[in-house]
Amino acid sequence: MERIDASVDPASIVRLEAPVTFKAYLMCAFAAFAGVLFGYDSGYISSVLAMREFKKQYGHRVPTSVDKTGYDYTSSQHALIVSILSAGTFFGALISAPLADRFGRRTTIIAGSFIFMAGVTIQVAAADIPGLVIGRLVAGFGAGFVSATNILYMSEVAPRKVRGAIVSCYQFAITIGIMLASCVGYATRTRMDTGAFRIPIAIQYLWALILALGLFLLPESPRYFVKKGRLDLAIQALSRVRGQPEDSDRLHDELAEIQANYEYEKHIGQVSWLGCFGGGIQNRNSNIRKVFIGTAIQAFQQFTGINFIFYYNTTFFQSIGLTDPFVISIITTVVNVCSTPVSFYTIERYGRRALLIYGALAMSICEFIVAAVWTSDANSTTANYCLIVFVCLYIFFFASTWGPAAWVVIGEIFQLPIRAKGIALSAASNWFWNCIIAVIIPYIVGPGEGNLGGHVFFVWGTTCAISALFAYIFVPETKGLTLEQVDKMMDEVSARHSSKWRVHDTFLQETSGATQDSTTAKSHS
Repeated sequence: MERIDASVDPASIVRLEAPVTFKAYLMCAFAAFAGVLFGYDSGYISSVLAMREFKKQYGHRVPTSVDKTGYDYTSSQHALIVSILSAGTFFGALISAPLADRFGRRTTIIAGSFIFMAGVTIQVAAADIPGLVIGRLVAGFGAGFVSATNILYMSEVAPRKVRGAIVSCYQFAITIGIMLASCVGYATRTRMDTGAFRIPIAIQYLWALILALGLFLLPESPRYFVKKGRLDLAIQALSRVRGQPEDSDRLHDELAEIQANYEYEKHIGQVSWLGCFGGGIQNRNSNIRKVFIGTAIQAFQQFTGINFIFYYNTTFFQSIGLTDPFVISIITTVVNVCSTPVSFYTIERYGRRALLIYGALAMSICEFIVAAVWTSDANSTTANYCLIVFVCLYIFFFASTWGPAAWVVIGEIFQLPIRAKGIALSAASNWFWNCIIAVIIPYIVGPGEGNLGGHVFFVWGTTCAISALFAYIFVPETKGLTLEQVDKMMDEVSARHSSKWRVHDTFLQETSGATQDSTTAKSHS
């Protein structure tokens, strides 16, 4: 095994990362395309659930006074069809962690893409709800592989100065997927055959195929090779993701720091799943503290209520009497897409922590306004316009803050020995609460059930306020730091003081210093 010489000059901390070419930036950003898979799958179900042909195929006859199409499904069927994808994704995310550590990040994402395509095949062929549910479960399983491992991959290959922006591209890809699904659903909604919903389902093949083929051309994560002890392959991979020759001094400096950090952490030993929950919650750099932050931030992302909008927007707008809910659904998805790129700048300019705190407060205000107007003037034209306007504002604040920032943070806070498992647990938390919310929404909002209607925004407004408090207390600022520096920062300061922390030395300096001290001690003895 070739070993990279770690005896680089430690005087300049700014040399911890090699310069990056524009081609290398594009390579890093392409991995974000994985978001299209989940975004499209989330978006298409919202559109097809409101289609007459879909209701006719999978529902049952009802009086036109109940549903003007003459067909509908029960709340339990509604909830099962929507939520089962997230259930599959939950388990897929957990299983992906050991696979990513054993076979590689890139290989796991490619495998997830093919599993996703198998699920799409079952959905296209399904003639009844059980078949549709199985197909969405399998597709969710593949999406779980992709979602957790993709964040891991992007966080490990992205340059530190733009890591937040590049990982934010994943959320941007999700919004594009949702918008594409709405557009396809709008184009096929008037068809009088099963093509109305089977065409939107089948298009998912394209997104999975593009991702799989693209990943074949991208390099593996250099940090994965360091973890495996293959420094010869690590320098090759780092050369590709930085766009620099393998003999570059800056490239070797960066690899030496990654290696030194891993050697420093390796004394912990192989971290098991149980080990992810060790160290004590009060210890700000313990494994369990980081897992708590990662899983909680993904849970709160769901508690903002965003998937209430994108899973049920068409049927919800339809239920409150808006004349063309499909058009309004497209408007909300366009707002989502156009707002997300704002985060590319703000997440590096103002940081992750600020976006999470102020974004949650802004969403809370929008949702309380919607709920208050609905309460005072429900079902009127004024209330409906208010709902649309402030829902769009709420989507803007989500898409430019919590949407991307929650993914960025979980990709940055875990040290290498538990990074795959920590990100998998965090992503699984997202899908778990995603599933729970998808299950309960038809029961708490539906006219035949809880009948909350627009009052549900009181719930989302409250949870957004709690999300802001959580971010203020627990989420550290990781802007502009390498993944190795994030670990040092969390060890030395609390989340509330993290934005003031500055780099003062490196793991390479520490390990070199420790080696020198040991040598000196031996010579004296």
